[in-house]
Amino acid sequence: MSDMITADLVDLDLSADTKEAAARALAERMVALGRVTDLEGFLADVAAREAQMPTGLDGGIGIPHCRSEHVTEPTLAFGRSAAGIDFGAADGPADLIFLIAAPAGADDAHLTILSSLARQLMNAEFTDALRSAGDAAAAAALIRGDEPAAAGSEDSAAASGAASADAAAGSTAPASGARVEDASAPASGAPAADERPFRIVAVTSCPTGIAHTYMAAESLENAGREAGVEVVVETQGSAGFTRLDPAVIAAADAVIFAHDVPVREKERFAGKPTVDVGVKAGINRPGELITEVRGKAERGEVTAGAAPGTPVERAGESGEGYGTKLRKWLMSGVSYMVPFVAAGGLLIALGFAVGGYKIKSAPSVMDHFVWTQTDSWAALMFQIGAVAFGFLVPVLAGYIAYGMADRPGLVPGFVGGMIASTINAGFLGGLVAGLLAGGVVMAIQKINIPAVLRGIMPVVVIPLISSAIVGFLMFVVVGKPIASAQKGMTDWLNGLSGSNAILLGLLLGLMMCFDLGGPVNKVAYTFATAGIAVSNPSDSAMKIMAAVMAAGMVPPLAMALATTVRGKLFTETERENGKAAWVLGASFISEGAIPFAAADPLRVIPSSMVGGAITGALSMAFGATLRAPHGGIFVVPLIGNALLYLIAIAVGVCVTTALVVFLKGMRKPASGTVSPGTADDTSTATATAKQPVAA
Repeated sequence: MSDMITADLVDLDLSADTKEAAARALAERMVALGRVTDLEGFLADVAAREAQMPTGLDGGIGIPHCRSEHVTEPTLAFGRSAAGIDFGAADGPADLIFLIAAPAGADDAHLTILSSLARQLMNAEFTDALRSAGDAAAAAALIRGDEPAAAGSEDSAAASGAASADAAAGSTAPASGARVEDASAPASGAPAADERPFRIVAVTSCPTGIAHTYMAAESLENAGREAGVEVVVETQGSAGFTRLDPAVIAAADAVIFAHDVPVREKERFAGKPTVDVGVKAGINRPGELITEVRGKAERGEVTAGAAPGTPVERAGESGEGYGTKLRKWLMSGVSYMVPFVAAGGLLIALGFAVGGYKIKSAPSVMDHFVWTQTDSWAALMFQIGAVAFGFLVPVLAGYIAYGMADRPGLVPGFVGGMIASTINAGFLGGLVAGLLAGGVVMAIQKINIPAVLRGIMPVVVIPLISSAIVGFLMFVVVGKPIASAQKGMTDWLNGLSGSNAILLGLLLGLMMCFDLGGPVNKVAYTFATAGIAVSNPSDSAMKIMAAVMAAGMVPPLAMALATTVRGKLFTETERENGKAAWVLGASFISEGAIPFAAADPLRVIPSSMVGGAITGALSMAFGATLRAPHGGIFVVPLIGNALLYLIAIAVGVCVTTALVVFLKGMRKPASGTVSPGTADDTSTATATAKQPVAA
């Protein structure tokens, strides 16, 4: 750590009164030494990490940290505050503040060295020595490890040194058990020498994987030594992770998960008593967690959290409500469906472009295909696209069920989706079939099955029973009402005209620009693609598709234009992102505006919504139509009323650009040094959605 911190990176009289000001003061020292190239960009990355979870720890410690493309080399800055600064810790303000900056491509060695600091912070002698350090050089030397902590027993120092060495080497060896057995006087609760100690395996992880991950590991290991328990921790940090030996897991009596990101390969720990908490609980109350999991083991409790999670559960967070899970289940199906829509829709649109709309009546290319005839190639593209579209509803249903119940949900999900297509229940039928299939499989999995039958459950019993139940429900119970509802919605869309159509275009434009590729955006997009996902879509459905794509192109194109006409209002990084946004916007990739919205959501998102709403309404008013579900300007030849369509997009882009420039121009200059040509807006520190390499 000798090159990570010097006396120039230490401020023993930090005068900042907020965490943002503290981060700025310490980051300015990094900039002065050339360790950080863009102050505002780096602070935005720090703020994005802080928004995920407060970085204050009990004991008066704050550790703001991130990985950032603006960091040239791993760097640590330290500040000591007399008044204390609120970093969100439960026990109050922090007086010891460590700003950890890791480059975007930091290698494993650098990150494990940073993790050793996190472990040292669990040593009271280390933090006491920092509080009493008389000058910056002494504090830097202490952090580097050049000077040992003044207080503490030899045993404590040895334990701290061993922990740091373990961290630097990426070790997962259960050193705690050896220490307990060698101690001359067993700790309270320690087993006798001839007894096998209680064994716990743990996994710790945090969003960045630099600090909290290793601090929780150290805290659990220390608590294990005090309780006479063997604790072996797998740290799943930014440097990757070394899997625990399967034999160690098999021999463990219980499991503790202390994590804020999904545990990787969680199924390895199935079938054991488990405590599943956030990473801060592992830092702040490890003794309670050990006591809790020992109690579960004594009672023979094997919690559901130890079993392999569904795809949605593996990608989510603990404690999510039913509404959040339902949204993710639906989005799971939509995300797998969209590529089928895009491929099939574009092929059908190209078939129409080459062969005209009469091509849908062409005979099968299996019976008639002439290599030299354009119509044959057009028919081939149309028929391939139609086959791809035929998978749309089954894939939607299948992967909704997959998101709910993992692979056992696929068979009944696809069966239910195909039935929905057969009975003309359409998109709505696919949604219902997927939810029914997932629910049925989840219910079957809760039944206590004799061990002798468990081997055939996933390949025979579950597919058989769940498919039969879902098929019965779709054919006999819910299929007909859903098909009627689908027909009613289709008839309503076909009847839209005049002001009703314009209002719908306005609403869809607002939705497309609200979260730029998020759930609301996907709802609008799925609504549009469902309308054209038939061999002969209505004129109204094609108008809706055109309005949705036009509105979705507005935000990135507007940000690109704004960075071109008023570059001084944006940071250097944003101006670079603006160049890419031209291509992304032209390709109908709304996510191209996310970096701008993340850094300045209160100005960018409302402006984008206004421009998108205007574009959607104008597209509907102009009667523009689109058969392809994607493609941006590259499918303009396939658009009806293409010139007016482009005018609608241009108007929306200009409106959004003007609003963004106006709102950014009204802001007050930020205090402090601002490099020439960069934005002077402290609001970049409020980036709640931005997840660059700091995630």
